[in-house]
Amino acid sequence: MTQAMLLPVAALVAWTLIMAVWMLATRIPAMRAARMHPQKAVHTRSEAMNALPSEVRQVADNYNHLMEQPTIFYAVALAIAISGEAAMIDVWLAWGYVALRIVHSIWQATKNVVMIRFYIFLAASALLFPLAGRALYLLLA
Repeated sequence: MTQAMLLPVAALVAWTLIMAVWMLATRIPAMRAARMHPQKAVHTRSEAMNALPSEVRQVADNYNHLMEQPTIFYAVALAIAISGEAAMIDVWLAWGYVALRIVHSIWQATKNVVMIRFYIFLAASALLFPLAGRALYLLLA
């Protein structure tokens, strides 16, 4: 079950790399079209970067989001895997989190209706609580 617990971790890493490629594939052409010198991108929230089209910025925003809350997922999933006591429920919760983060990414990068995105985020976040509880239980037992 340890290996099964690590697969969703690797899947989310792979998805994050896909989003990085998507970000570069949209941001670089947009910067070229705007004749923006790369140095203008020194700060991601700069006035120059905010001048890029929304559809370009929302892909980059999602990539940044994948560097934030998923760090909690990585920590608890790895803690469960390291415990050697991962159960099927842990694997299902982990896959649920990964699936919702992928849906969140696709939604944010395409439609980006904030309230729907927020509900997807809440659903994914809710899965972190039992995962964290399981990690604590397994490591303290």
